[in-house]
Amino acid sequence: MKFFVDSADIEEIGELADTGLIDGVTTNPSLIAKSGRNFLDVIKEICSVVEGPVSAEVTALDSVTMLKEAEVLRGLAPNVAIKVPLTMDGLKACKVLTDDGAKVNVTLCFNANQALLAAKAGASYISPFIGRLDDMGQDGMELIEEIREIYDNYDFDTEILAASIRNINHVKSCALIGADVATVPGSVIKQLAKHPLTDKGLEGFMADWAKTGQSIL
Repeated sequence: MKFFVDSADIEEIGELADTGLIDGVTTNPSLIAKSGRNFLDVIKEICSVVEGPVSAEVTALDSVTMLKEAEVLRGLAPNVAIKVPLTMDGLKACKVLTDDGAKVNVTLCFNANQALLAAKAGASYISPFIGRLDDMGQDGMELIEEIREIYDNYDFDTEILAASIRNINHVKSCALIGADVATVPGSVIKQLAKHPLTDKGLEGFMADWAKTGQSIL
């Protein structure tokens, strides 16, 4: 499973990119707003830090303006992926952009029918929002399972990009189900490496090593 970091924080993205574990980045208007910086500048800088796809979201609601905005975003860097909402206008823009060779991330997916339409429109990625479904008392993982089955039934190339991930259990469940990508906050990615027994074991090893009085260097 690929890992994208869901962030617009350049320092955080750079730190995670240095680990070699990050395959791309997703952003949205809310994350950009939180950065307090110019949208285009942030996207361009992220693209210079990460080699993989960087999702940059259009803000228009009609397909004609979406395509105009997409042209600007695609001009920022070759690894920009255009993010469009799962609306009829968004799907229309997705089809045009895909036919023109762009990577397109269709976002705000909340049911399997929407995901089917996105695949038909040629989306590179579909972004089902797990956490937001959980907030409504639904099981977000059921949606991932349904999309996986539909896409496998018809050999769609669209990758399932699990979004709105809140915790490490979400990540594990997505991997077990077979999501292609998980876009995860930086804090959650770091938590994946944590376990109290790992810390306890390392503490014991270091204490025993100190007793030997030796040094590798």
